[in-house]
Amino acid sequence: MKKEIWFGLSIMALVVVTAFVLLPPFGEMSNGHLGLLMLALVVVAIMLGFPTAFTLMGMGMIFAWIAYRSQNPSLAVDQTLDLMVQRTFSVMSNDVLISIPLFVFMGYLIERANLIEKLFKSMHLATARVPGSLAVATIITCAIFATATGIVGAVVTLMGLLALPAMLRAGYSVQLSAGAITAGGCLGILIPPSVMLIVYGATAGVSVVKLYAGAFFPGIMLATLYIVYVVIIAKLKPHLAPPMSAEDRIVPLPAVTQEISNTFSDKVLPGLLGALKGKRNAATPTAEILKQLGIALLPLIAVSLLSGVIFFKITQPLPSEVAEGVVAMGGAIEDTPQEAESSNLSGLQEPQAMGDLKSPPGSSDAPQALGGAVEAAPVVAAVAPTTASAEETKPAEVANEGEREPAPTGFWIAMGVVAFAMFVFYAYFSFARLEIFKMLLGSFFPLAIMILAVLGTIVFGLATPTEAAAIGSMGGLLLAAAYRRLNFQVMKESVFLTAKTSAMVCWLFVGSSIFSAAFALLGGQELINTWVLSLNMTPVQFMILAQVVIFLLGWPLEWTEIIVIFMPIFIPLLPHFGIDPLFFGLLVALNLQTAFLSPPVAMAAFYLKGVSPPQVTLNQIFAGMMPFMAIQVFAIVLLYMFPAIGLWLPEVLYK
Repeated sequence: MKKEIWFGLSIMALVVVTAFVLLPPFGEMSNGHLGLLMLALVVVAIMLGFPTAFTLMGMGMIFAWIAYRSQNPSLAVDQTLDLMVQRTFSVMSNDVLISIPLFVFMGYLIERANLIEKLFKSMHLATARVPGSLAVATIITCAIFATATGIVGAVVTLMGLLALPAMLRAGYSVQLSAGAITAGGCLGILIPPSVMLIVYGATAGVSVVKLYAGAFFPGIMLATLYIVYVVIIAKLKPHLAPPMSAEDRIVPLPAVTQEISNTFSDKVLPGLLGALKGKRNAATPTAEILKQLGIALLPLIAVSLLSGVIFFKITQPLPSEVAEGVVAMGGAIEDTPQEAESSNLSGLQEPQAMGDLKSPPGSSDAPQALGGAVEAAPVVAAVAPTTASAEETKPAEVANEGEREPAPTGFWIAMGVVAFAMFVFYAYFSFARLEIFKMLLGSFFPLAIMILAVLGTIVFGLATPTEAAAIGSMGGLLLAAAYRRLNFQVMKESVFLTAKTSAMVCWLFVGSSIFSAAFALLGGQELINTWVLSLNMTPVQFMILAQVVIFLLGWPLEWTEIIVIFMPIFIPLLPHFGIDPLFFGLLVALNLQTAFLSPPVAMAAFYLKGVSPPQVTLNQIFAGMMPFMAIQVFAIVLLYMFPAIGLWLPEVLYK
C-alpha cells in the first residue's frame, strides 16, 4: 500500500480514536457531544472520498432529526424537512453568490484564449538577466494567469505542460521547478478577484469589497517572497537553476528595425529619430517608423497621463464651508457605494443565522430606529452655526472659488524621480527590448488592464462585486474574440464548466448551511465556545490556536471544506477576543494556501503529476512544495506582526 494511503488512514484512525476517547459513553452523551461526534464523522467521510456537499447535507439532516426527535418525536421529520427547505432558500437568496458563476465564466474564457504561452515567453525574455529567470517567469505568469482565471487546476496543468519541460531542459532542479509551478498556480485563490474570498465573505458576513482591498497587498507580498526565494536559491546554488545563456537571450528583430539598428543606433529613440531625417529613411517606410516610435513612446505617454491625473487630483480647489455643511448633513442620510455594499453584505452573516434557528424579534429594531431619530437633532443643531459662519465669510470664499491649490513639494520630488527613471529607461531601451515590450503588449497588458478594471470598479465603489464580475465576463469575451478564439465550441465548454462549478459551490453552501444549523441545534457550537472561553486565552493565544488548527486541517481537507465547515465555528468566538473578522479572514486566506500544497490531499501536486514526464515522481513534487509552504507560514507571521499590510488599503478607502 502506498505511503499516502497509509498517511490518510492514520489520520482517519486518529480522528475516530480521539473522538471516542474524549467523548463520554454513548448512553451518557448530551446533544452537544452528538454535535462533536457529527463533526468528526464528517471529516472521516470526506477523507474516505464521499462528496463533500452531500456528506454535509446528509449528516446535517440525520443529526437534526435526532435533535428534533429528542424534543418532539411526532414533529421531528416535518421540522427536519422544514429546516432543509429554509436553509436552501436562504443560500439561494444570497446575492453575493451571483458573482461566483460570473467570475468562473471569465476564468474559463481567458483560459481558452490561449494567452498563457505568449505570456510565459514574454515574461521569460523580460526576466532573462534575473537569476533563476525561468522559475521567476513561471511564478509571475502563474500569478497573473491565476488571478485572471482563479482556477488553480487549469493554471497548474497548463504551466506543467508549458514551463516544466522548459525548466527541465534548461537543467533546473525537479523540486524547484515543481514548487514554483504549484505555489504560483495557487495564488489565484488569494489575489483578487478570488472566489475563495467571496465564499469566506458570504460565510462570515464580511464585506467582499473590503476583503478584496485587504487581500491585494498580502497576495503581492506572497508572490514577491516566492520570487525572492527563487532568486536567492539560484544565486547560492546555480546548479539548481542555471542562468540563461547569451544565445537564448537573443531576440530576433524584424527586417525594418534590424536595418535601423545597423544603420543608425541600436537604441530605440536615437535610431527611429535618426531614420526620419531627410533621404536616409527612403529604404524604410515612414509609416512603419512612426508606428514603431508610437509604440516606444507608450510608457512615456502612460506615465505622463497618470502624473497629470494625480496633479489635477491633489491641486483641485478645496470645497467651501457651505458645501461642507451640506455634504455633512447629506452624508448622514445617503450611503456611499462602499457603505451600501458593506451594509448589504453585513446582512449575510450565515454563521449567526445558522447558530440561531429563530428569527430575531422585531421589537429589537425599534430602539435602534428610535435611537437614530433621537440622535438626528444634535446633528442639525451642530450644523446651524457652521451655516451661519459660512454666510458671514461668503464673499471671501467666492473670491477664492476656482483657484487650485499648489502642488506639495513631495509631488515635485516624485516627478523628478520619475523623470530620471524614464531617462534611464529610454537610455537603455534597445530594439531587442522593444520587441519584448511588444510581446508584453500582446499578452501581459490586456490581462493586467482587465484585472485592474475589475478590481478598480470594486475597490473604488464604482460597482458591486456582482457587477464587476459581469464586467470581467464581458472582458473575457472580448479577449477571446480579440485573439480569435471565440467560437461556439469555446462558448459551449465555458458555459458547461461554469454551470458545473457553480452547481458544486451552491450545493456546498446548502450542505454547509444545513450542517451548521444542525451543529448549532445540537449545542455543539455552545459546547466549543464554553470550552474555548474556559481556557482563559489571550487574543494572541486564540489567534495562534486558530491558525494552527486551520494549518493542520489543510493537510487532509481542501479550502472549501475548511471554510464552510470550520469557519462558522471560529467566527462566533471572534467578538469575545476583540478580533476583526476582516483581519482574521486575511490570515485564513493566507493560511489556506497550504491546503493546495500539503499532502496527502495536495491537489496542486496531483494536477502537476498528471501532466509531468514519467521520471518526475510525486515525492519529488511534494519535496519541492515544502519550502514554499514554509514561505506561506512566514507570510502569515509577517501579516500578523504588521497588520497594516492587509488593513491599510481598506482603512484608506472605507474610512
